[in-house]
Amino acid sequence: MSELNQQMAEKYKGNFLKEVEDNVEEGEWVKMCMQCGVCSGSCPLGSDWEHPPQELFMMIRANKRDEVLGTDSMWNCTSCYNCIARCPRGVQITHIMHGLAHYAKKLGLTPKNQQTEKFSQLFWDNLTKKGRVNELKLGLSLYFMNGFGEGVKVAMKNQKLGMAMMKAGRMSPMEIAGGHGVKDPSGLQKMLNKAQELEDARIRGEAS
Repeated sequence: MSELNQQMAEKYKGNFLKEVEDNVEEGEWVKMCMQCGVCSGSCPLGSDWEHPPQELFMMIRANKRDEVLGTDSMWNCTSCYNCIARCPRGVQITHIMHGLAHYAKKLGLTPKNQQTEKFSQLFWDNLTKKGRVNELKLGLSLYFMNGFGEGVKVAMKNQKLGMAMMKAGRMSPMEIAGGHGVKDPSGLQKMLNKAQELEDARIRGEAS
């Protein structure tokens, strides 16, 4: 158990709903769920979730902290927004799912080898280097994120897609040397560092 996870578990002991309300994006909406199941029935991947959204909300209320933060269910959300559009109470389900995933990652509770988490981290690392996505480097890092052998197989399978992206100007071999970026990458890094500093201070304050 990470130090931060232990601190948060102790602070909110017996009240996981309050922990979610304080630390998860749109978490205050969880208590509005009336368990109708429309969200799960509207989700194109609903049958693949270990715990569909309304079940996660029920588990949060029941203080099943470890089960909720340790599942990979919320990582299945593709942001189609069907659930929010159809929810009779307008619960911000999509945002809560991403918020739960982000919070679980922050606490070090993401399931091992969670593929969506891997993609998210690779995308973020790529984007924040220069402020714009380097499609070539991102593609290569995604192909090989599960090992060299698997990467070769994926690259061969998607070679037509890669060629099409090059022809459309969406990907250039020259990007391997650096690629394009924003005009002031150092300024971008300062903003990101400051945002992280503020976030860390907020977490330390809430964990104390």
